[in-house]
Amino acid sequence: MKDRTEFLFAHWAVPMLKDLRGPKWRALVENVARLPDDDPDSLAFALTMIRMNSCANCSVHRFQERGGCAACSRFVLTSLSRETETGLLTRFNAAQKEIHAFIHSFAYEKKAA
Repeated sequence: MKDRTEFLFAHWAVPMLKDLRGPKWRALVENVARLPDDDPDSLAFALTMIRMNSCANCSVHRFQERGGCAACSRFVLTSLSRETETGLLTRFNAAQKEIHAFIHSFAYEKKAA
């Protein structure tokens, strides 16, 4: 566990998730791990994990109990989630669309102002 508490899913935890599904998941994780944490694909991956891990409802107790973001994500992906590799990729693709739509709407609002 890192020596700081993250508010939501931590980007540094991404590489630790690469071996939890098949080759497409591994490729996604390796790609996202190379990106900066503010890249739209990194944000989409984080959104996917935030939703799966229920990060928004995380407490200090649960964070410590599960050993931080990386351990919690591994726990969720291996123990709690019955999601297939295809299902995870579908979740990621949906999150990608949401992030891109938000960025587009934000840019449009900024232009209009």
